[in-house]
Parts: sequence; structure tokens; C-alpha cells
Amino acid sequence: MLPIRTPRPALAAVALTVSLTACTAQAASGPERSGAPASAAPPAKVKVVDPAAGRPVKVTATGGTIAGVKVVDADGGSLAGRTGAGGADWTSDRKAAPGTTYTVEVRSRTADGKESTSTSSFTTPEPAKVNKVTLAPGKNTTVGIAHPLSIVFDLPVTRKADVEKQLKVTTSNATEGSWGWVKDYSGRDRADWRPKEYWKPGTKVTLEADLNGTDSGGGWFVRDYRTGFTIGAAQIVKVDLDRHTLTLNKDGRTVRTIPVSGGTPGGDKRSWRGTAVLMAKEGTINMNSETVGLGDAYDKMVDYSMRLTWSGMYAHAAPWNAPYFGRANKSSGCIGMSDENAASFYASVNVGDPFEITGAETKGTVAEGNGYGAWNLSWAQWKAKSALA
Repeated sequence: MLPIRTPRPALAAVALTVSLTACTAQAASGPERSGAPASAAPPAKVKVVDPAAGRPVKVTATGGTIAGVKVVDADGGSLAGRTGAGGADWTSDRKAAPGTTYTVEVRSRTADGKESTSTSSFTTPEPAKVNKVTLAPGKNTTVGIAHPLSIVFDLPVTRKADVEKQLKVTTSNATEGSWGWVKDYSGRDRADWRPKEYWKPGTKVTLEADLNGTDSGGGWFVRDYRTGFTIGAAQIVKVDLDRHTLTLNKDGRTVRTIPVSGGTPGGDKRSWRGTAVLMAKEGTINMNSETVGLGDAYDKMVDYSMRLTWSGMYAHAAPWNAPYFGRANKSSGCIGMSDENAASFYASVNVGDPFEITGAETKGTVAEGNGYGAWNLSWAQWKAKSALA
């Protein structure tokens, strides 16, 4: 890096007139005196140290102290920072972003109090790869008490601790929670922030992801992200596959119980057990068994579809299975109910409501990345998934 150079002011010339006469002889024999004033101190020398992407901007001063620093990008965004003890250096709080031109203005002060200003600029290299994220739930939405704050990354994250340090969650009631890293069903890296227990209704949650200038290992982030959401009613859906019932509880009391039919025992058509979270209310959709790896293909339009896992488990209307509601599990893995019950249930539940599923004949517990399966881990197990644990 080239040092920042500032012009050196010219010293003012001083004209001296000396009258040598007999009257001055006595003075001339005394101590020798200089008629020239002391030279003014030169301005401090400042330089920008290591202005590279992924590192804070640092400014140093020699021969003086730093009185103020402004670091601004081409869009007007600034990097705030702080001066070190003694005033000999300044470091930005944020890292320099890749592919960005910064202008650095430094005010320095000499020991005798004189200030000078120097300006320079630098440009960081363009990133080879840019990482982006998908956030859930959506901004300004209201969700159920089990919905985690979830971030899916487009590119691999091998520097998880560096990324996690840039993620700040704030809640309106100091909710205890932790980040955990999982592999999303899509195969991509994902970080979820889950509270220790289900959210309290009315909780407001905000995320500040100050990722701009952070290297994920698989690519650079070139922007920050912000989102926020609110927790709605305390609703829990309990599905008992042994009794073939679905019960909706709200605020600790039972609202209704619905006869259902779950996945057929004895093979791939079994349902999942554990806690699943309602991911989306998708309405009427086409369901094709080939997309979930089932051999005996079905292809039909299904009403009041409520997604519970990425692997294809839904709660939905299944009028073709009417003889089995409340009696037997004869579906292809989903939780089916009558059209009438599905319509009213669909209207009652919210994205983010937990479905607590029990039953002897199931094919296992919902995995963390297959939808929002973090609730199937103990609190200690979940906290251990943090990259900062």
C-alpha cells in the first residue's frame, strides 16, 4: 500500500536586520542569541493499512495523532470505527466489502495542536463467488409458536463461526435461544435460531445479519440482511396415529378433535413421528407419488394441503380415504381427513404451528433439515450445533 502523503507547508522566511555600532558592543559581548523562531512541527504522516476485503480498515499515524476518520463507499455507506489508545491508530468496526471503492478522509493533529487533512481511496477486488441467503419466516409476518428463524445459504459455508458471529437476534422479551447448523433437505447449509421452548405469543423477533464483507468459505457476502416477524397464538396440533385422531389445542385448551388416517404401516408409506412444523398452507396442489419415491404411482389434485416436511408429508383433505378416518392408517404417508374437517382446520391453523405426532408404526423422527425438525433435539443437543459452542 502506498502511504498517504500530505503537502509540507513552506517555512516563512524571516528577514533579520542587525546594526553594529559602538552602542551595541556591550550586548555583542554577552550571550549569543538567535533571532529566528523555532520551526513549525511537520504534519503527522498517516497511512491506510491492509485495506483488503474481509478485513477491517485500519489507519495509523506517526508524528501525531488521529483526530477523526471517515470511510465512505461509492453509495454513501460508511464504515464507523474507533481510535485506539493514544490516538496513533483507527480501526473500522465493520470489514471492507469485496468489489467496493472506499474513500478515506483522515484528520490528524500534531503535538502543537495543528490539524491537517488527507484523503485517499482504495478498491477491493471483485469476489470470485457471491453467497446469498433465503430467510424464513417472511418479513413482517405472524407465525406460530414453533417457527424457527431460518437462513438457507446458496453456497457452502465452511467458515460457520465467522458467519454466525455476524448474526444478531433480538426479541422483545429476552427469549433464550441458540443458532444451530443443519443440512437443509435441498443439500444446502442452513442455520436456524430456535428458542429453548416454544415462543411466547406476541414475541417480536428481529434479525440483523451484518454479512457484507464476510467470507463464508464458499463465497463472499456483498450485502447485509434484515428481517423481523411476530409470534401469533399459542396453538399446538397433536396427532395420535394409534388412535387415528388429530387434536387442535389453543392457549392450553382443546378446540376440536378430528378423525384422521395416517400413513400405511409396514413400509415407505408410513408417516413420520416427532414434532413437525407447519411450513406452508399450499391450498389445492397436484400430488404425484413419483416425486417422493413411491413405486405405486398416484397423480391427483389435493385440497387444503398443509406442508409439514420437504420430503412430502402433508395434512390435507382425502375424501377417497373416508372409510378409514378414525379407524385405520391407510394413506401414503400424509395425514388425511374429510373435506369438511380439512376446510375448517385449514382456516384455523397458522404457518409455524407445531404438529406433535406420535404412533407406533412410523418410519422415524422428522430430521432437523426435513422442514423444521429442530424440536426433535433436546436443548443441549441443539445448542451443541452452534458453531460457537
